[in-house]
Amino acid sequence: MSRPTSAQTIPPPFPRHLAVIILLCMGCAFAGNHVMARVAFDDGAGVLLAILMRSGGTLLVLAILVLWQRQSLRLPAGAWRWQLLLGLLITAQSLCLYSAVARVPVALALLVANVFPILLALLTWAAGGPRPTARTATLMGLILVGLVFVLDVPGRLSTTTNVGPEWLLGVALAFCAASVFACALWITDHKLSQVRGSVRSLLTIFIVFSSVNLAGLTGALPGGLNLPATSTGWLALAALVVLYGTGFIVLFISVPRLDMPRNAPVMNIEPLATLLMGWFVLDQMLSAGQILGGVIVVTGIVLLTHRKSASKPVT
Repeated sequence: MSRPTSAQTIPPPFPRHLAVIILLCMGCAFAGNHVMARVAFDDGAGVLLAILMRSGGTLLVLAILVLWQRQSLRLPAGAWRWQLLLGLLITAQSLCLYSAVARVPVALALLVANVFPILLALLTWAAGGPRPTARTATLMGLILVGLVFVLDVPGRLSTTTNVGPEWLLGVALAFCAASVFACALWITDHKLSQVRGSVRSLLTIFIVFSSVNLAGLTGALPGGLNLPATSTGWLALAALVVLYGTGFIVLFISVPRLDMPRNAPVMNIEPLATLLMGWFVLDQMLSAGQILGGVIVVTGIVLLTHRKSASKPVT
């Protein structure tokens, strides 16, 4: 019997309607993860504890999958330092985003954090990549206009009420999360593209888990490992682990069949799903102007990340 070719071993993509449904569900799962994190934080849980449980559960399942598939963890020469940096950047992104979620409405934190496509385009340009086109620049401007409304800048300028330090810190942390995530994506695309995605994901989650453990043991973030005060917080942490782990693992398994260049913009449902869940679960409701700004931001991001599907056949 002849050995199968690579074209025969690559699974065919899902029908587009099924791929879109999967991505919508995963976007909602990630949104629910952040809402459950806020419930746990309001009950006294520490940020490090939430990340530790989330990354630990995901790491366990990923390790089982990689071992079952008998994949080698050996990286190409020179790739280890970039893999370590990627893991540290994702750790920083997790810390910043969860810390933002603990301080400001969850939907606001997610909308600010989702400006990473702008930062990635600018970083790619600064690193010698292609200059943003006129269309890209226009969409970046549209997203920034939307953020002005999301942050309620007009309302805050027209009132004498001082902006609280927690609000400013929360917004700054969300923007920091967007910045480090853009750097992580650039490294993934330009320095680790030759590493198999499953191995890269496993090593990244391992570095996150180890870094958070180290931070907790050294007391680098006071109160970071605080336990929830009631069963509500524990249930929220359990739901957080299930939602994030399910979303991450399903994407990990399904990405080769989801036609991501065509369907990735669907994942931008996450901020809008967060807005609805934040309203139902946390009674966090943004103003009409902020909701309008959120729609503008998500629309701009969808258009910015959209790519016309290639006509060449899948190989």
